Amino acid sequence: MPAGAAVKPKKKKKSVLKNIRQTEKRTIVNRSNRTAVRTAVKELRALIVAGKLDEARQMLPEAHAALDRAIQQRVMHENTANRQKSRLTLALNRAQAAAAQKKSA
Repeated sequence: MPAGAAVKPKKKKKSVLKNIRQTEKRTIVNRSNRTAVRTAVKELRALIVAGKLDEARQMLPEAHAALDRAIQQRVMHENTANRQKSRLTLALNRAQAAAAQKKSA
């Protein structure tokens, strides 16, 4: 075909159109779930950095639950979510240890 020539669009089958609709719906749901997880993790990290360890300790199970839901809904891979849970717990434990060391010193 010469360059710039009009290309006749191919008709899409019913099944292809249905798949497109399903993908759009799933994309919306997955995006909202992923956003909820990221928000929970960011809020927890912000509390840890700010030194609000009591609030962070209460927020940790909520963040873990959000990550577990993401695994169930297949928004996030299990290993990724487990790694994030581990790192959040370690960060909180380090911050608590540092706070305890400051009090004792």
